[in-house]
Amino acid sequence: MLFLPPLMEETRHHGWITSALKREGSPCQQHDDGSQGGQVIPSIDDLPEDIFRHIHALMPLRDAARAACASQIFRKSWRCYPNLTLSRESLGLSRIVFGEGKMIRDLSQTKMTRDLFSKVDHILKKHSGVGMKKLELKLVWCNKIDYCYLSNWLRIAVTAGIEELTMLLPRKSEVAYNFPCSLLFGGSENSIKNLQLAGCAFRPTAGLDCRRRLTKLWLIRVLITGDELENLLCNSFTLEWLGLSSCNEIVCVKIPCQLQRLSFLEVSQCRNLQEIESNAPNVSTFHFFGEFVKISFGGSLQLQVKDIQIRSSCQSNIFWYVRTKLMPSVPNVETLHISSCNETISTPTLRGKFLHLKYLHISLNGGVAISPAYDYLSLVSFLVASPCLETFIFDVRQRDMKHDSIIGDSSQLRQLLPEHRYDNLKSVAISGFCSAKSLVELACHIIENASSLESLTLDTTKGCDSSYGCSVDNTGVCVPMGRNIIKEAHRALVAIRAHIEGIIPSRVKFTVIGPCSRCHAVDNQMPS
Repeated sequence: MLFLPPLMEETRHHGWITSALKREGSPCQQHDDGSQGGQVIPSIDDLPEDIFRHIHALMPLRDAARAACASQIFRKSWRCYPNLTLSRESLGLSRIVFGEGKMIRDLSQTKMTRDLFSKVDHILKKHSGVGMKKLELKLVWCNKIDYCYLSNWLRIAVTAGIEELTMLLPRKSEVAYNFPCSLLFGGSENSIKNLQLAGCAFRPTAGLDCRRRLTKLWLIRVLITGDELENLLCNSFTLEWLGLSSCNEIVCVKIPCQLQRLSFLEVSQCRNLQEIESNAPNVSTFHFFGEFVKISFGGSLQLQVKDIQIRSSCQSNIFWYVRTKLMPSVPNVETLHISSCNETISTPTLRGKFLHLKYLHISLNGGVAISPAYDYLSLVSFLVASPCLETFIFDVRQRDMKHDSIIGDSSQLRQLLPEHRYDNLKSVAISGFCSAKSLVELACHIIENASSLESLTLDTTKGCDSSYGCSVDNTGVCVPMGRNIIKEAHRALVAIRAHIEGIIPSRVKFTVIGPCSRCHAVDNQMPS
């Protein structure tokens, strides 16, 4: 019945089950009446069937299958196992076959795919259809997919009344699998609540009945147009969570006002996307990743958005856009994370206030270098507009520093207007801190105007690609850093000692992270 190894004598997680199974027929000092030492010992057979099913359902797939192999008690409940995660990992498949402590052979990907499909097909056909709630088909590494298998498996799942369905297909295939929307959303068997698809065509038409059940939809590398998506959404009144990733046929995402329950919206890396227009009134979390597009919120949505993440993959001046165009439409935002690949326009200071913003995380990844045209001190625009701000994190990533350095600069630091106060700001961290004069000015301005500041962290070692950094690995050796990066990190330490350390209030926990003196020292390169 099963293609998995026999049950181990003891497992760390389910040893008590195995022990109980061992005792099932043990004659150890038992009397004919089932007593032991004067006490009646209940038999595991006396437990109700629904208890066995519940215990079995709590086991991971492989453990559940092993238990069914070893015990008649669990064999029946295996046919009602509710959560089937069918993948190469869960079925214990590997391209490399070992025997007697050495590799016997390396299976081809085609052979691996054939074995996987055979085992998945056997398991699903043997399932009784009773109690199946969740099915995950993770086939991303397979080649030469037989789509007849997929259709049969989906038919079994739908007939069983499946509630959660995940189907992940390979990134590249000659012909995309056309997902059977009518099977999933048609007739009285419509039971799907959560649907996650990857690597297929999804062509919903008007009139599909999704309104009763569907609460979560996540489409990844799926062929679907904006009109087809709108057809689906207009009939999904119960939808609460929507995610779209790398759906490159979509030009415009339109979220209809009928989606009263929708609270989470994420759109990422949709290559041809030009606009997101949302009229759902209760979206509280909005995440966007990719090339920046026009974003508009309608109705009362602007009053509900609390958490926003905007991450641009290649466009610049996102800070300017968010500050001038987006944030005025979401005045009640509480958490804001913005990431830009570069900025050439300094952030303007405007009148609008964000009275509820408490957490602000800004990332600036300039690759080779951040444009020297960008004034770091202009980030004060966000701080001034956020009187309730408690946490401010600023990440700077660049291989070379092109801004004017404060080292050797004898001019005075700029002083902003005295009414710029940040009385609720408690925690500030700047990663990739360098000797740029405008960045030093930003740090000094915050220190002097944040009366409630409790901690300040300046990290000079993380301002580069993620493949670098001053972190010690298991060998006790730091990850390599470029010579220019090490040099600038040491210059930043000089700037901190000269302009920042002396103005830190005693109440503030001040942390400075510099290059490792053992691995990242720079001889004869530090300014005197």
